[in-house]
Amino acid sequence: MDKSEIIKIVRNKITSKIQNFENLIAETRASSNDTKSSMGDKYETGREMLQQEINNLQRQLNEALNQQVLIRKITSEPSLKVQNGALVKTDKGVFYISASIGEIILDNQKIMTISAESPLAKAMTGLTKGQSFSVNTVSQIIEEIW
Repeated sequence: MDKSEIIKIVRNKITSKIQNFENLIAETRASSNDTKSSMGDKYETGREMLQQEINNLQRQLNEALNQQVLIRKITSEPSLKVQNGALVKTDKGVFYISASIGEIILDNQKIMTISAESPLAKAMTGLTKGQSFSVNTVSQIIEEIW
């Protein structure tokens, strides 16, 4: 499998996510400014709710920015064991350990992107081809690592 293509897809998804959050924050700030010129105290609650929404979006943006930093450090070099940046095929599916952005499809193959901090990735970390592991009573065997 072509890890460089997977990395490119993940990077593009994260970049798109960042742009989306930045746009949402800008739109929410603009609507917050609109309410400032409105009718006094009874709109304070509405402005506070908008500020909480901005804070929530900002947290999500920061998480996406952290994912972007993480994915920039990952190379397409082949891995001999399961680690951050490894593409792992088990008897249950294909997993790319990097940033958790969900499922991607490449060459009609479903690949689940997972964080190195996820329970599944932690259970696999350090293992090599042919070894097995278990998460939530589901056993898997590592068939291939790229």
